[in-house]
Amino acid sequence: MNQPADSAGVERAVAKGLAGQRVRIGLVGCGVVGTGILRLLRDNAETIEARLGAPIEVVGIAVRDPSKLRDPLVPAELVGTDPMALATQDDVDVVVEVMGGLDPAGAVVKEALEKGKHVVTANKALIAEEGETLLEMAESTGVDLYFEAAVAGGIPIIRVLREALASDRVVALSGIVNGTSNYILSRMTSAGLDFADALAEAQAKGYAEADPTLDINGGDARHKLAILATLAFGARVDVHAIPMEGIDTVSALDIAFASRFGYVIKPLAIGRPTDDGELDLRVHPALIPESSVLASIHGALNAVHIEGAMLGPSLMSGPGAGALPTAMSVVSDIVDVGRNLITGAHARVPSRAFRGSTLQALPLASPKSHRGRFYLRFDVHDRTGVLGKIANVLGGFDVSIEQMVQEGGQSEGNPHATLVMLTHVASAGDVHGALEEIDRLQYTTGPSRALRIEEG
Repeated sequence: MNQPADSAGVERAVAKGLAGQRVRIGLVGCGVVGTGILRLLRDNAETIEARLGAPIEVVGIAVRDPSKLRDPLVPAELVGTDPMALATQDDVDVVVEVMGGLDPAGAVVKEALEKGKHVVTANKALIAEEGETLLEMAESTGVDLYFEAAVAGGIPIIRVLREALASDRVVALSGIVNGTSNYILSRMTSAGLDFADALAEAQAKGYAEADPTLDINGGDARHKLAILATLAFGARVDVHAIPMEGIDTVSALDIAFASRFGYVIKPLAIGRPTDDGELDLRVHPALIPESSVLASIHGALNAVHIEGAMLGPSLMSGPGAGALPTAMSVVSDIVDVGRNLITGAHARVPSRAFRGSTLQALPLASPKSHRGRFYLRFDVHDRTGVLGKIANVLGGFDVSIEQMVQEGGQSEGNPHATLVMLTHVASAGDVHGALEEIDRLQYTTGPSRALRIEEG
């Protein structure tokens, strides 16, 4: 049977690539992820070539310290110290940046794009902070800038938002996108550990860095949410405008009380358009029902729950970090870029899912305007009338109590008590205003705590 002319042309182009073309990459950074990329390219070489239609060849590697002891599979003859050289090298088709950070990674990526090189990166901070500039550079020079590994490691969430959901409208997303935070809260839940012990365990197992600040304060998840919000909602997002709360204020006591009410506490990144034309973007720990799909995501796993207007709810889960899961996403991007090279179809799919000219600078909803239910904890002096005074302050801010439990106190030997309340729907601004007044009136023996309840 005769094939259509267009199909025959594509086959000729692919055949030409099979005959003599190879995708040549310059690897910038060769730590855990970079070594994982080399291992994947070696161990899966036949499968990758069969899928791509050409082999992938590493022609150069740039590292900060060439004297550092490395895995034997890192070819010493390819190792150098000048990433800018790789960004301009004639025999490099794709610059693969896995060094992390903003400097010098940002300068290297910009140089590569200016020289017409395709770029694959796993650098979430770079894409969240400078992605708009970099992606516009890629669009103007007609090259690809892919970043699947920048969010949720081995979970292909970016590819799903960019391609699989191209015909749908995302109405909400929520997820656990930081494995360190999830591991810590999971161990606090399953083993009754306090925060400090769970963090130390995460560091000992390699799930947390020596300086875990970005993981536990929400900064890492905020970078990822900024990227996801652009892909899901077609929005230009200022990452620094996204409100965030860390998990370091969550105690083992909070986790135990949440369980008594039928909830677990998870570190969430949440995004949804509002009826007022704003974007509600938030990063914070929250109580979710034990029956929720995200409640079963334990340890260092990541998961993203998407709700499409037509598709409905969908969940993707898997390893959010680690050498091979992250390397898998990077190499998958290299394969995509290679396919574009072979067929001459660069930038066919917008890297941000939406064409740059259609992106909207949507305003972000104020954190105070959020309405929902809250978990409140007060450590109080066990004196007559304290509960009534707290309830009066809450009522004055239009915060009504749905359930309450009290522990401790009620004896001369224990003059302190813990009050835990679940509220009806209230505004975040009113809740925090009430807590500030309660603490100011010194009914409490320590700062009052508030955690959001997410019912989805």
